[in-house]
Amino acid sequence: MTSTSRPLGLPDHAFAQKRPDKGLITKSEARAISLYSLGLTPDSVVWDVGAGSGSVALEAAVIAHMGRVYAVERDSESIRHLRCNARRLGPDNVAIVEGNAPDALDGLPDPDCVFVGGGGGKLGAILDCVAARLRPGGRIVANLAAMERALQAYERLRGLGFAAELTMASASRAKPLPDGALRFAALNPVFIVAAKRNDGAI
Repeated sequence: MTSTSRPLGLPDHAFAQKRPDKGLITKSEARAISLYSLGLTPDSVVWDVGAGSGSVALEAAVIAHMGRVYAVERDSESIRHLRCNARRLGPDNVAIVEGNAPDALDGLPDPDCVFVGGGGGKLGAILDCVAARLRPGGRIVANLAAMERALQAYERLRGLGFAAELTMASASRAKPLPDGALRFAALNPVFIVAAKRNDGAI
Protein backbone atom coordinates (compact mmCIF):
# COMPACT_ATOMS: atom_id res chain seq x y z
CA MET A 1 0.00 0.00 0.00
CA THR A 2 1.41 3.39 -0.94
CA SER A 3 1.92 6.23 1.51
CA THR A 4 -1.07 8.22 0.27
CA SER A 5 -3.59 5.47 -0.49
CA ARG A 6 -5.52 5.69 2.78
CA PRO A 7 -6.67 8.48 5.08
CA LEU A 8 -5.23 9.22 8.50
CA GLY A 9 -7.19 7.96 11.47
CA LEU A 10 -7.70 4.20 11.66
CA PRO A 11 -9.94 2.78 14.42
CA ASP A 12 -8.32 0.60 17.06
CA HIS A 13 -10.01 -2.56 15.77
CA ALA A 14 -8.32 -2.15 12.37
CA PHE A 15 -5.01 -3.30 13.87
CA ALA A 16 -4.14 -6.93 14.52
CA GLN A 17 -2.74 -6.82 18.04
CA LYS A 18 -1.38 -8.87 20.91
CA ARG A 19 -3.97 -9.50 23.65
CA PRO A 20 -6.67 -7.09 22.41
CA ASP A 21 -8.64 -7.86 25.58
CA LYS A 22 -5.83 -6.17 27.56
CA GLY A 23 -5.99 -2.93 25.59
CA LEU A 24 -2.25 -2.82 24.89
CA ILE A 25 -2.64 -0.76 21.72
CA THR A 26 -2.20 3.03 21.84
CA LYS A 27 -5.87 4.05 21.72
CA SER A 28 -7.01 6.41 18.98
CA GLU A 29 -7.60 9.29 21.42
CA ALA A 30 -4.04 9.15 22.82
CA ARG A 31 -2.71 8.42 19.35
CA ALA A 32 -4.19 11.65 18.00
CA ILE A 33 -2.63 13.75 20.77
CA SER A 34 0.73 12.02 20.39
CA LEU A 35 0.88 12.37 16.60
CA TYR A 36 0.04 16.07 16.88
CA SER A 37 2.68 16.54 19.58
CA LEU A 38 5.39 14.93 17.42
CA GLY A 39 5.25 17.87 14.99
CA LEU A 40 5.55 15.58 11.97
CA THR A 41 6.33 16.95 8.52
CA PRO A 42 6.07 15.19 5.14
CA ASP A 43 9.80 14.35 5.12
CA SER A 44 10.30 13.48 8.81
CA VAL A 45 12.53 10.62 9.91
CA VAL A 46 10.61 8.99 12.76
CA TRP A 47 11.50 6.40 15.38
CA ASP A 48 8.70 4.49 17.09
CA VAL A 49 10.43 2.79 20.01
CA GLY A 50 8.34 -0.02 21.43
CA ALA A 51 6.12 -0.04 18.36
CA GLY A 52 3.90 -2.93 19.42
CA SER A 53 1.29 -3.56 16.72
CA GLY A 54 2.35 -0.41 14.87
CA SER A 55 -0.65 1.86 15.41
CA VAL A 56 1.51 4.96 15.91
CA ALA A 57 4.15 4.04 13.31
CA LEU A 58 1.62 3.34 10.56
CA GLU A 59 -0.30 6.55 11.23
CA ALA A 60 2.88 8.64 11.48
CA ALA A 61 3.95 7.24 8.11
CA VAL A 62 0.84 8.68 6.45
CA ILE A 63 1.87 12.18 7.57
CA ALA A 64 5.60 11.64 6.93
CA HIS A 65 4.86 10.16 3.51
CA MET A 66 8.12 11.39 1.95
CA GLY A 67 10.17 10.39 5.01
CA ARG A 68 10.80 7.12 6.78
CA VAL A 69 9.40 5.55 9.95
CA TYR A 70 11.44 3.00 11.90
CA ALA A 71 9.24 0.77 14.06
CA VAL A 72 11.43 -0.78 16.77
CA GLU A 73 10.05 -3.76 18.68
CA ARG A 74 11.55 -6.64 20.68
CA ASP A 75 8.54 -8.92 21.32
CA SER A 76 8.22 -11.67 18.71
CA GLU A 77 4.41 -11.89 18.87
CA SER A 78 4.05 -8.12 18.55
CA ILE A 79 6.44 -8.15 15.58
CA ARG A 80 4.24 -10.72 13.87
CA HIS A 81 1.22 -8.44 14.27
CA LEU A 82 3.28 -5.42 13.24
CA ARG A 83 4.32 -7.09 9.98
CA CYS A 84 0.73 -8.14 9.31
CA ASN A 85 -0.56 -4.60 9.90
CA ALA A 86 2.15 -3.08 7.72
CA ARG A 87 1.18 -5.40 4.84
CA ARG A 88 -2.57 -4.83 5.21
CA LEU A 89 -2.71 -1.17 6.12
CA GLY A 90 0.49 0.40 4.85
CA PRO A 91 2.01 2.81 4.14
CA ASP A 92 5.12 1.42 2.49
CA ASN A 93 7.62 3.79 4.15
CA VAL A 94 7.77 1.85 7.43
CA ALA A 95 10.88 -0.19 8.29
CA ILE A 96 10.52 -2.79 11.04
CA VAL A 97 13.54 -3.10 13.33
CA GLU A 98 13.70 -6.16 15.60
CA GLY A 99 15.64 -5.80 18.83
CA ASN A 100 15.96 -4.25 22.24
CA ALA A 101 16.26 -0.50 22.58
CA PRO A 102 18.48 1.38 23.01
CA ASP A 103 20.94 -1.04 21.32
CA ALA A 104 18.62 -1.57 18.34
CA LEU A 105 18.75 2.16 17.57
CA ASP A 106 22.48 2.19 16.78
CA GLY A 107 22.25 1.70 13.03
CA LEU A 108 19.29 3.98 12.36
CA PRO A 109 19.55 7.45 10.80
CA ASP A 110 19.17 10.33 13.27
CA PRO A 111 15.49 11.14 13.84
CA ASP A 112 13.42 14.29 13.60
CA CYS A 113 10.69 12.85 15.83
CA VAL A 114 10.64 9.99 18.31
CA PHE A 115 7.68 8.23 19.90
CA VAL A 116 8.41 6.06 22.92
CA GLY A 117 5.68 3.60 23.85
CA GLY A 118 6.79 2.38 27.25
CA GLY A 119 10.41 1.37 27.71
CA GLY A 120 10.19 -0.87 30.74
CA GLY A 121 13.29 -0.82 32.90
CA LYS A 122 15.36 0.84 30.15
CA LEU A 123 13.28 4.01 29.82
CA GLY A 124 16.06 6.28 31.10
CA ALA A 125 18.68 4.76 28.79
CA ILE A 126 16.32 5.00 25.82
CA LEU A 127 15.61 8.68 26.49
CA ASP A 128 19.34 9.39 26.88
CA CYS A 129 20.05 7.74 23.52
CA VAL A 130 17.18 9.50 21.78
CA ALA A 131 18.19 12.90 23.19
CA ALA A 132 21.75 12.43 21.96
CA ARG A 133 20.66 11.46 18.44
CA LEU A 134 17.70 13.82 17.89
CA ARG A 135 18.14 16.38 15.13
CA PRO A 136 17.87 20.13 15.92
CA GLY A 137 14.27 21.17 16.42
CA GLY A 138 13.23 17.56 16.95
CA ARG A 139 10.59 16.32 19.34
CA ILE A 140 10.13 13.37 21.66
CA VAL A 141 6.76 12.04 22.80
CA ALA A 142 6.44 9.24 25.35
CA ASN A 143 3.24 7.47 26.38
CA LEU A 144 3.29 5.85 29.81
CA ALA A 145 0.60 3.97 31.70
CA ALA A 146 2.07 4.69 35.15
CA MET A 147 2.37 8.17 36.61
CA GLU A 148 5.71 7.34 38.25
CA ARG A 149 7.29 6.45 34.89
CA ALA A 150 5.79 9.55 33.29
CA LEU A 151 7.34 11.73 35.99
CA GLN A 152 10.66 9.93 35.48
CA ALA A 153 10.54 10.68 31.75
CA TYR A 154 9.48 14.28 32.32
CA GLU A 155 12.30 14.99 34.76
CA ARG A 156 14.86 13.11 32.68
CA LEU A 157 14.09 15.13 29.56
CA ARG A 158 14.09 18.42 31.44
CA GLY A 159 17.49 17.49 32.85
CA LEU A 160 18.70 16.85 29.29
CA GLY A 161 17.79 20.39 28.26
CA PHE A 162 14.32 19.87 26.85
CA ALA A 163 11.19 21.93 27.34
CA ALA A 164 8.72 19.27 28.44
CA GLU A 165 4.99 19.03 29.05
CA LEU A 166 3.14 16.30 30.92
CA THR A 167 -0.51 15.60 30.10
CA MET A 168 -2.92 12.99 31.39
CA ALA A 169 -5.28 11.97 28.58
CA SER A 170 -8.49 10.43 29.85
CA ALA A 171 -11.39 9.54 27.57
CA SER A 172 -14.68 7.67 27.80
CA ARG A 173 -16.53 5.89 25.02
CA ALA A 174 -20.28 5.48 24.74
CA LYS A 175 -21.64 1.96 25.15
CA PRO A 176 -25.27 1.02 24.44
CA LEU A 177 -27.42 -0.41 27.22
CA PRO A 178 -30.04 -3.12 26.53
CA ASP A 179 -32.83 -0.51 26.46
CA GLY A 180 -31.02 1.57 23.83
CA ALA A 181 -29.75 4.23 26.22
CA LEU A 182 -26.04 5.03 26.34
CA ARG A 183 -23.54 4.85 29.15
CA PHE A 184 -19.92 5.95 29.06
CA ALA A 185 -17.10 3.51 29.82
CA ALA A 186 -13.80 5.10 30.84
CA LEU A 187 -10.58 4.10 29.10
CA ASN A 188 -7.43 3.77 31.17
CA PRO A 189 -5.72 7.16 31.41
CA VAL A 190 -2.47 7.67 29.49
CA PHE A 191 0.32 9.98 30.62
CA ILE A 192 1.85 11.79 27.65
CA VAL A 193 5.23 13.47 27.93
CA ALA A 194 5.94 15.80 25.00
CA ALA A 195 9.38 17.40 24.79
CA LYS A 196 11.36 19.69 22.50
CA ARG A 197 14.95 20.77 22.91
CA ASN A 198 15.46 24.41 23.86
CA ASP A 199 17.50 25.20 20.73
CA GLY A 200 15.57 28.18 19.39
CA ALA A 201 13.95 26.29 16.51
CA ILE A 202 10.21 26.57 15.99
